[in-house]
Amino acid sequence: MSQMNLINKIDEKYKNSIKEKDSNSINTLRLIRSAIKDKQISLRGKQVNITDNDVLLLLQNLIKQRHDSIEAFKKANRDDLIEKEKAEINVIERFLPEQKNEKETEEIIKEIIKENNLSTIKDMGKVMNIIKSKYTGVIDMGVAGKIAKSNLG
Repeated sequence: MSQMNLINKIDEKYKNSIKEKDSNSINTLRLIRSAIKDKQISLRGKQVNITDNDVLLLLQNLIKQRHDSIEAFKKANRDDLIEKEKAEINVIERFLPEQKNEKETEEIIKEIIKENNLSTIKDMGKVMNIIKSKYTGVIDMGVAGKIAKSNLG
């Protein structure tokens, strides 16, 4: 899936949501498109185009922000807002590849550690960089960080 296809896919879904008058999808897709535009502006002069990985990382960040918001809303007993955030996550996740589960993530990390002769916590950055370069959008970086830390300790 090339980056233009991913952006085009988001734009296409946005147009369809407008036709279908699906306000939740419209608002969430507008937010995604805005975040992509912001990213494109911030990359001007640094790189020619926004890459597939840039878009995937951006989508993962948007999901992480929603999970953080859900935690805050739980503490405030705001079930109405929790449902809104969950609905937004569902819209955003449509554009991400299938996520690896924790067991698969652990196997990948153990393989990376073994293949690259990494052993101490000082190698954490190397592990995370390899994961970021090869598995963007497929592995939850928060989960990966915890697993890597426990395997390098």
